[in-house]
Amino acid sequence: MTLRQMVKTSTTMESIEKEFAQFVREQKSTIYTVCYMFSNDEEEVNDLFQEALVNLWKGYGAFRHESKIGTWVYRVTLNSCISSERKKKRRVQAIPLTMDVNLYEDNDADTKQIRQLHERIQKLGMVDRAIVLMWLENMSYDEIAAVIGITPKNVGVKLFRIKQQLMKG
Repeated sequence: MTLRQMVKTSTTMESIEKEFAQFVREQKSTIYTVCYMFSNDEEEVNDLFQEALVNLWKGYGAFRHESKIGTWVYRVTLNSCISSERKKKRRVQAIPLTMDVNLYEDNDADTKQIRQLHERIQKLGMVDRAIVLMWLENMSYDEIAAVIGITPKNVGVKLFRIKQQLMKG
């Protein structure tokens, strides 16, 4: 490889990295929200976020713009979280030692309701959690269907059943 080719490749790589960094700044809220729905533990959420970023980077050059960038981000991030969840189930569970004391915990009624809803959502299956998350993000049934790979009508049916399940507790 000549010096000119090396400089050109380096410049191209730099511009791709800058473009990806901007992309991450624009999409980080979506990525983090999806990761948050798959864990209660801040450290694990950060690990999921990191894994999703790696997978987004790997697929960034291959994204063909056949769907909205947001749909692609949801799909890659969901697949990353689901894969991680499957790996986690195969590992032996370690029991963390905690003090069970949090002096900074907020205990107002709204926080308790949000915590209860989050706990109920955590009990749902992975696909159902993903559907709820996207619905809470005000995605249309068509967009949710594109990410999950089902029909919009099936999204509606699943959401109805999920809501019934969440009300039961």
